[in-house]
Amino acid sequence: MNGKRAFVPLAFVLSAAVGAVILAQAKKDEAGKKPWRIVGQLEEACSCNAACPCWFGSKPTRMTCSGGQFLFIEKGSYGDVTLNGLAVGSMVQSPEGQSMIDSFGKWNFNYFYIDAKANPEQREALKALAKEVLVGEASPKTELRYVPIIRAVEGKEHRISLGQYGSFSGHLVEGGLGGPSHIVNPPGADPLHKEYLQGNTTKLTYTDAGQSWNFENSNYMFGTFEIDSVQYEKYAAGLAQKMQGMKN
Repeated sequence: MNGKRAFVPLAFVLSAAVGAVILAQAKKDEAGKKPWRIVGQLEEACSCNAACPCWFGSKPTRMTCSGGQFLFIEKGSYGDVTLNGLAVGSMVQSPEGQSMIDSFGKWNFNYFYIDAKANPEQREALKALAKEVLVGEASPKTELRYVPIIRAVEGKEHRISLGQYGSFSGHLVEGGLGGPSHIVNPPGADPLHKEYLQGNTTKLTYTDAGQSWNFENSNYMFGTFEIDSVQYEKYAAGLAQKMQGMKN
């Protein structure tokens, strides 16, 4: 009972914190803010055992949650800049012994990876998009890399490579009633993660940010998305309102 009572507010803390950051940034940049919209697929993997408990307000299954998420944009734009066929992602790590929720703003690092084939205007657009969608304020330690981001799908296996810095591969798991296992609207959901399919990694490696990861049979997630700046503004405003209600 005590655990359940504690979990309910904690489940909103990360979302509220993210929402507050997004809303504050939106107000700060209001004059120059550009509308955006992207449609595509999400590839995500981390060191936790599946399913990653971070989306449910719990601590990671290892000392840290170490992983990344990559957006493969089929069609999209940022202002008048076309983003069709490009990719962007981030690799992150939580502090030891702390959940992503409790440690938001103090993550060990949040490194952004921009598709090397993007032109200068597209790179700036992807950079701005990453800061908004991939929680740019989650860590004081950030870096930006321009790398070839390549995805290969062979049968059920998806493999994502971020140049010299690492790669991960994974596959979906079957649900108990058949078909892929779905997770819908977890407590930490944002518009990007309102629904996704659950799987396991075959392997996850990473050698940037002073790391040397080599995980197997860990958490893998796959999803499709159709998100835009209006959704994220509403999301941020709604979470800021929830956070204010928690204070009252």
